[in-house]
Amino acid sequence: MKLEELRTKLGYQGLLLGGAALLTSVLLSFFSQATEADIKAAEAADLKQSLSQVLPGEYDNDLLKDTVTLPGSQGEVLVYRARRAGKVEAVVYRVTGHGYAGNILCVMGVSREGKILGVRVISHKETPGLGDKIEPAKADWIHSFEGKYLGDPPADKWAVKKDGGIFDQFAGATITPRAVVKAVKGGLEFFDGNKAKLLDEAGGVK
Repeated sequence: MKLEELRTKLGYQGLLLGGAALLTSVLLSFFSQATEADIKAAEAADLKQSLSQVLPGEYDNDLLKDTVTLPGSQGEVLVYRARRAGKVEAVVYRVTGHGYAGNILCVMGVSREGKILGVRVISHKETPGLGDKIEPAKADWIHSFEGKYLGDPPADKWAVKKDGGIFDQFAGATITPRAVVKAVKGGLEFFDGNKAKLLDEAGGVK
C-alpha cells in the first residue's frame, strides 16, 4: 500500500471513530435528560415517604416547596414546614449522631409546641444484630422519643440509662443509642433556639 493511500485510510478511520464517539455522547445526553424528570420524581416520592413517617396527620401545603434553611451546630439545616390554613403546625428536619461505625442520619418531626412527633433513622452503618435496633423494623426503641420535649424528660435525663438517663441502651451496643439520643436532644435544642423562624412567626423568615 502506498504511503498516501495509508494516510487516507488512517484519516478515514479517525473520522469514523470520532463520529461514533460524538454520536454516543449525544445519545447519552439525550437519555440522561429524558430520565432526569423520572429520577427527580422518584426522589421526591422517597423524600415525602420519609417525611410522612415522622409527621402524622394531614396538611394542606406542599412540604417539599415550603422550606427554610437555618444554621445549626453541624452546618446548615434544611427544614420542611407543614401547615394548616397557612399556620405552621409542625416541622421536619435531619439530625446526625456519631455512632460506633460512623454517622447515624435521622429525620425528626416536631410539633409547634416543641413535642417530638416521630424519629426515624434513614442511614447508618451500625453492627447488624446490635446497633441496628435503632431501626423500627428491628425494635420499638425509636418510638420512645414520641411525645417527648425539652423538660420531659429533664435535661439531665436525656441520656441512656447507663448514663443516668431514661432511654434504654442495647446490650453490647451502648454507643449507638447514646448517639441517637444526643442527636435528637440536639434537634430539640435547635427547634427551641429557632422557634419563631421555624414557625414563620413575627420576626421569623419566610
